[in-house]
Amino acid sequence: MLKKIDIYIIKKFIGTFFFAIILIISIAIVFDITERIDDFIEKEAPLSEIIFDYYMNFVPYFVNLYSALFTFIAVIFFTSKMAYNTEIIAILSSGVSFLRLMLPYLLSAIIIALFSFILNSYIIPPANKNRLEFAEKYLKNPYRNYDKHIHKQILPGVYMYMESYSTTTHTGQLFSLEKFEDKKLVSKLTSDYIKWNKETKKWDIYNYFIRHIDGLDERFEKGKKIDTSLTVKPKDFSSRLNIVETMNIHELNSFIEQQKVRGASNIESYLIEKYNRIAYPFSTFILTLIGVTIASRKVKGGIGLHIGLGIAISFSYILFMRFSSQFAINGSLNPLVAVWLPNIIFVFVGYISYRIAPK
Repeated sequence: MLKKIDIYIIKKFIGTFFFAIILIISIAIVFDITERIDDFIEKEAPLSEIIFDYYMNFVPYFVNLYSALFTFIAVIFFTSKMAYNTEIIAILSSGVSFLRLMLPYLLSAIIIALFSFILNSYIIPPANKNRLEFAEKYLKNPYRNYDKHIHKQILPGVYMYMESYSTTTHTGQLFSLEKFEDKKLVSKLTSDYIKWNKETKKWDIYNYFIRHIDGLDERFEKGKKIDTSLTVKPKDFSSRLNIVETMNIHELNSFIEQQKVRGASNIESYLIEKYNRIAYPFSTFILTLIGVTIASRKVKGGIGLHIGLGIAISFSYILFMRFSSQFAINGSLNPLVAVWLPNIIFVFVGYISYRIAPK
């Protein structure tokens, strides 16, 4: 059964958390409008799209991006006030252990972690889709694919190659398609170029030459034009890496499996996005633990020192997380390890802080 003091702390925690969100988001939106107002005017973005397609979808993205910081600030702020009002001392003096004092904090952290997970997995992806579409239309230059010598495995044993791809005309130059069975080449198609047909929703292959191989027997086929159904679509060459931000957790899992089959080279960045959707909400518990142990005692410098220390620790966590993710993208670290390493290290920091705090 929750006691009055538990309900009191939970209300303080959740209330301060959402107050911090509203305050910081308001400031962030003002700065963002100031920065982008010239682009809005130049591209003649409608006011309704600015509000509903961009900023209404910007809010959940921003909330989740800095939820760890908001959590830490909330814990530090109201716990520090309780400490300087001698409320913490009164609670502990009444026979409540420090571990029992942590209960309402952990319950609040569960609520915020679930809130973050649901946002990250189901609400933010469709919101990101509208936000990113707005950004592509009014804030960024049209995407261009500058990749050269594009290799993709589109099915098990089936490989395609293009020298280059134009996102404007949806055309790939010097296209080839190879099919292997039992590690032996059974057919190879080469052509001058391949182009997406919007009407048939298929690829048209121009000036093609096909070589069919059956042991020592070979058969040749050539022509001016042929259409084919490939598992790749123009969006596979016309999308920025942040396309995964528009997928819910189930779509992301399917997309990763598809990319593995195709032999994609940047699979690490997709795995990092997947693992982050679980690891990042978990950080709420760690930062809550550290925040309580820091702010529950009186120190010289008052609440300001607690808040300053809390912000420094939360930013060091976020910075460490970015660094470890970059190592994974570069192939120096396993993506799962890279994502969870900051949590593992800060768990030890939290445990040491917890052991020291009651003393």
